Amino acid sequence: MAQGEDADSDDDGQRSPPGGAPVSDTPERSRWIERFPVFQDRPWLGVVATLVLAAVAFAVREGVDPWMPAGFPYVTFFPAIIVTSFLFGARLGAVSAVICGFLAWYFFLAPRYSFAVDRGVTVALGFYLFVVVTDLVLVHWMQSGNRRLAAEREANRVLAETRELLFRELQHRVSNNLQVAAALLTVQTRQLADPDARAALSEASRRLELIGRISRQLYDTSGAAQMLVPFLDELCRSVIDASGRTDVGVAVTGDPAIRIEPDAAIPTALIVAESVANAIEHGFARDRAGKIEVRVLRDTATGELVVNVEDDGHGLPDDFDGGAPASLGLRIATMLAKSRGGRFDLARAAGTRATLTLPGT
Repeated sequence: MAQGEDADSDDDGQRSPPGGAPVSDTPERSRWIERFPVFQDRPWLGVVATLVLAAVAFAVREGVDPWMPAGFPYVTFFPAIIVTSFLFGARLGAVSAVICGFLAWYFFLAPRYSFAVDRGVTVALGFYLFVVVTDLVLVHWMQSGNRRLAAEREANRVLAETRELLFRELQHRVSNNLQVAAALLTVQTRQLADPDARAALSEASRRLELIGRISRQLYDTSGAAQMLVPFLDELCRSVIDASGRTDVGVAVTGDPAIRIEPDAAIPTALIVAESVANAIEHGFARDRAGKIEVRVLRDTATGELVVNVEDDGHGLPDDFDGGAPASLGLRIATMLAKSRGGRFDLARAAGTRATLTLPGT
């Protein structure tokens, strides 16, 4: 049994910090970055924007030139190149680097207004080339990594959708097959004359149908633990509906934080369903209305999970032996409880109280 308490989880399975605000801004930022470079489908817009950025960089450099000391010919061109490569890709970044390089060489490298080459110009151009190539390579690597990340995320999304579809189809087929098996047993029951055999097949058919209903209720591709109180509430109402009794009510209460793992849900549900069905069959005559209360709690001393199913019906017969129940359903409930390391007991109360106790985790 793997029941656990997870009060800090959101309904969608994402964990929230103690303050309660979900942490979701980081994935949004990463997806925003993955949109670059832009204008891949309209390259002419990227070209125009590249020329505009180069012109702005030149205008700013020309405007601050009177206040700039010697030795800073590229100070406004480097940002234009980096922004261009980041927004529009490494190719247009290289185009911007060439344009800005010639502008800086002609207008701001001595001797100005010429493409003269000397030792100082060679060193300056070599430094410029080293910086822009490094920037372009880094931006290109970043954008290539973002593209791969986006492709992997899309592949994972498709895989998750496929898995969910296959899981849903599997659950649907398993539930349908159980319903078909239950229907076949019902048909076979009608052909039997022995009342004991008819009763046995009818019970088997009811249990198969119940397991199919539980399988549908437990549908969750993540395999996460489910909240036990609403799970049992829906289950108990289904059992009462299947009995055809409209004069028997049910109330399921308890700690809403208690959860149950899928592998423990079916045996637990079968035990509770058997207790409810037994209360309807033996606790209430056809002309007697009643109520069934199901309480889910955790023993604070031992950590055990306790599920009480109590009715206000006729109660147990005087010759009832809790150590050796004659009913097949009660024997099955006892066996299932022991298989989970727990115990199942029946006792007299206002009517009858069935108690399922399972070890805590």
